[in-house]
Parts: sequence; structure tokens; C-alpha cells
Amino acid sequence: MFFLDMFRKPEPYLPLVPVFFLAALLLLLLALPIPAQALASDWLKSETAHAVDHQDPIVIDATLNLVKLIDLTMEKYPDTTWLSALEEEAAAINDRSKSWTAGATQASLGYQSISSFKLNYGTVGLQVPLWNLGQRDAEHQLASQAETSAEAQAAAIKLRVAGLVRGALWDMYLAKIRYEQAQSELEIYERLLSSIKRRVELGDLPRADELLAKSELLQKRSTFTMAEAELMHSRKRYTSITQINKIPLHYEEALVAIKDFGQNHPTLAAINHQIEHKRAELNALKAIGSGQSHAIAGLLSDESNDPRSNKAEFFNVGVIVPFGGSVHAQPHIAAINVELNKLIAESAQMNRSLEQAHHEAEHNLEVNRVELDTANEQKTVSEELLTMTRLAFSVGEINLLDLLKIESRTHLAILYAKERAVMLQRDKALYNQAVGIMP
Repeated sequence: MFFLDMFRKPEPYLPLVPVFFLAALLLLLLALPIPAQALASDWLKSETAHAVDHQDPIVIDATLNLVKLIDLTMEKYPDTTWLSALEEEAAAINDRSKSWTAGATQASLGYQSISSFKLNYGTVGLQVPLWNLGQRDAEHQLASQAETSAEAQAAAIKLRVAGLVRGALWDMYLAKIRYEQAQSELEIYERLLSSIKRRVELGDLPRADELLAKSELLQKRSTFTMAEAELMHSRKRYTSITQINKIPLHYEEALVAIKDFGQNHPTLAAINHQIEHKRAELNALKAIGSGQSHAIAGLLSDESNDPRSNKAEFFNVGVIVPFGGSVHAQPHIAAINVELNKLIAESAQMNRSLEQAHHEAEHNLEVNRVELDTANEQKTVSEELLTMTRLAFSVGEINLLDLLKIESRTHLAILYAKERAVMLQRDKALYNQAVGIMP
């Protein structure tokens, strides 16, 4: 019964030790300082030993929630500079649409001297570009669409950041579950090997069983090392995305079931607003036509000393109207039209992709709900079978190889049940992500 002994809880009794010795031992323990590490809120409190020295610590922050975490990640996300540029572009277009002139006003100064006739003339001119019919309204519309598009791009990128954070958190949690399971199995097999060694020494088991148990233990150590490595990789991915090493205490999400998200999905809305922006840009370019009309005004002053000069000043006004220049604008219009149609194609493709993602997220939820019930039932059955198998091994009814097979299947069933529970919570978050719901 050596093997069963290592899985039993110790009997509730106190050894016969002098009372004064227990009191002295208690005082000694109370006097020892508590390590600072014991006070830290490390995310993996179950970590007692490490296979390698390299560690990427993650700390729970009770003041941090998922919404705040996404906002903090958004502040450091590389696309933030691009969003700032979009806002500046929208502001610049808006300022241009409010201008009274369609372009920069030009002033000219001139002086002419004819020495043989002693004639001197001074000229001053002003040239003002005018808005074409409907052009200023087109510019107002372009400014409005640029601002709306910038806001839509910000919402789409924030949803993308939310997806990265959601994925990193749940990937890290799955890695944590696998690490803890590998650690638990390693401890079980260490106790198993110790028990078998004692039975081999007593002649109850052959030496081959000790070697077999040691081989299994070495395999579990390798599994533990790889599980720890995957955990560290998942931590690094998380800190790389968020630029912090803290996580919220709770980040489970309530499922927001949506059958048809339509055009309200932030990613799809961002592309559609880009389309409207390009259409407004196309209309504004077409409103220029052959070019800008200009109003001109000039003043000529006669400052000659010649007696024939009448010392007069002349004032003139006029309008410059371009024509026949629309052919030169066509390449620019065609280029914007190419970009417009490319965005329209991307919108259609994105709509299909989102519908597929929605279906997959919904299907994964249904599958994992069923699988979780099956996994929990399998876990219960496997644990009962393992208890019976351990008892049979302790009395010599089965060999060690059969025990190890049942041990392996039971641990897989336990891990699978834990993973499915986590996956169900993860799939709720991924479903919300697929339909465009922010935390």
C-alpha cells in the first residue's frame, strides 16, 4: 500500500514531542522575517520552482480593468501617430473650406520708365481666386467626411487593439493552465518514483519498474520545461502588445449575442467612411473644372515729367475665366476613382470576412458548451478509474505500465476539462470581438 499512502492526507494527530520544544519552534517561526516576494501579487501564485532562470513576471493590478487596459494600450499603439495625422488633415480641409477665397491672393507691383520720352509709370495689381459654382459646398462636404472618417478609423483601430489584448490575455491564461497542470503532474510522478523506489528496495517490485517510473518522470520534467517556456512566451507577447506587465484581476466578458451586425461594425464602418471620404474628394476635384476663375484689379499712376503727360491715374478691374482645362484634371480624377473602387472592393471583402468570423465565433461557442459538459464528465470518470487503478496496483493486481497509461489519460482529461472551461470564457470575448463589441 506504499503507492496509496502518498496520495492520502496525513492523519490528524500530533507526535509525542515535549510541549516546550513546540513552543520554542513556534516562537522561532514567528520571529523569522517574511520575504518581500511573498507580499507581491504575482499572477502565477502556484509557481514554486522554475525550469529555467529566465522569467517574465506578470502582476495582478486590482485597480485595472479591461476597459482601462485597452485605453492604456491604445495610447502606446503605433497607429496613434497616423490617427493624429488624419485629425490634422480633417482640420486643414475644414480651414480651407471656410476661406473666402479659393486660393492664395496674389499682388503685383511694377514700375516702367521710358527715358527718351521722360515717361514714368507705376502699377499695382491684385488677383483673387474665386470659388466656382458649388465648389465651396463640395469642400465643406469633404471636410465633414474627413472628420467623420478619422473618427471611424480611430474606432476601428481601438477595436483591433481590443482584439489583440483579448487574445493575449486568454492565450496567457491557457498557458498558465497548462503550466500548472504540468507542474502538478511532475509532483505526482516525483512521489510515484519515490514510492516505487521504496517498494523496489523491499523486493515488492522489480528494478525495471523503477527505471520505467524514472523515464516517465524525466518526460514530465521535459513537458514542464516546455510548458513554462510557452508561458513565458505568452507573457512576452502580452507585454509587447500592452507595454505593461500588469493584468486586471477579472477580465471575463458577458456575451453580447448579435445575429446581424450590419454596417455598424467598426471595421466595416471605417472602410465605408473612407469610401464616402473619397467620393467627397472626387466631387471637390470635379468642382474645380477647368481651373479657378480670378478677379483682378489694378492701378496705373503716371508720374512723368513730360509736359505731354496729364498726370492721370487709371483703375481697372476684370475677371479671368479658364476654359478647356478639364482634360488636365482627368488623370487626377481617374487616380482618385481607382482608390475609390479599391475601397469599395475591400468593403465587400471585409463584409464577407466579418460574416465568416461571426459564424465561426458563434459555432465555437456552441461546440465548447457541449465539449465542456463532456470534458467534465470524462474527468469525473477518469478520476474514479484512476483511484481504482491505484488501489489495484498497490495490491499487485496490475503492473506499473497499465497504471501509467491510466495516469496519463486521467491527467489529459483533467487538463482538457480545465482548458475547455477557459476556452468557453475566451470564446465569449472572441465572439464580442467578431461582432464589433467593445468591453
